[in-house]
Amino acid sequence: MAKSRSSFGKDTGLQARMLLTLFLLGLVYVVFVGALIAAGAAAGVIVVVALGLLIVQLYSSDKIALATLGVKEVSPAQEPELHGIVERLCLQADLPKPRVCVMETPMPNAFAMGRSQKSASVTATRGILELLYSAELEGVIGHELTHVINRDVMVMTLASFFATLAALIAQFTLFFGGGFGGGYGRSNEEEEGIFFVLIVSVLVYAISFLLLRALSRYREFAADRGSAVLTGRPSALASALLKISGSMERVPSEDLRKAEGMSAFFILPARTKKSLMNIFADHPPLEQRLAALERLESQLQHAA
Repeated sequence: MAKSRSSFGKDTGLQARMLLTLFLLGLVYVVFVGALIAAGAAAGVIVVVALGLLIVQLYSSDKIALATLGVKEVSPAQEPELHGIVERLCLQADLPKPRVCVMETPMPNAFAMGRSQKSASVTATRGILELLYSAELEGVIGHELTHVINRDVMVMTLASFFATLAALIAQFTLFFGGGFGGGYGRSNEEEEGIFFVLIVSVLVYAISFLLLRALSRYREFAADRGSAVLTGRPSALASALLKISGSMERVPSEDLRKAEGMSAFFILPARTKKSLMNIFADHPPLEQRLAALERLESQLQHAA
């Protein structure tokens, strides 16, 4: 018997972290707006622009992202296996069936988008459909549906808005501030105000960036756990992750660059090269995810 839609697959640890992240970001941005006003910025303009950007981000960001990536919705006749997996898992989780889409790229990957369960979409790339066996693909789709169940895509979208706004204000300040070179007719107080706004914007962006990365890493662990519970086969998801990771190196650089901006939403990041910046990665290390899935497999076998 399926659990209720309100409780199945929800990760309480993730829910708590999402609330904390939004609270901290909200607090940071109250201070941010106060700093902008103190520096002489018009409060009314700030509020109107911020609200306008927020509305666009919440209601249009997924549509813009899907269109940019060339994602197309597919019918059951076009992709019967993919639709069958989605329908079966949604029935088991008592979840509304999302739109089922395919991205025509050799890169093996998948992601979920949408601000709510009713407006969600699940996308699989052509590469992943050709790479994985049915059980492995089911594990991947279970992972993406867990994101929909937890509504963490909407929270990530909302949280990323704050970082985007801070970056825009910093760029706006640099562009119109003239690089603080003592613009013609500008007083010392105006120069100091511009410098203050820039410093605060950079700090807010940095704080938002770190909070987003921490939340993004945890939500991937939560989605892996949700898939393991939903499908009952953690080993299938582990096998899929290994195949995807091993195949990513053979994907043309052009395809990876096209998808890199959406990396946080993919089941595995759309890049393979390791660097010192990996400490700020939006996904946990693959080794840690595989170890967690192995522990889940052991627990399920002992419970059987």
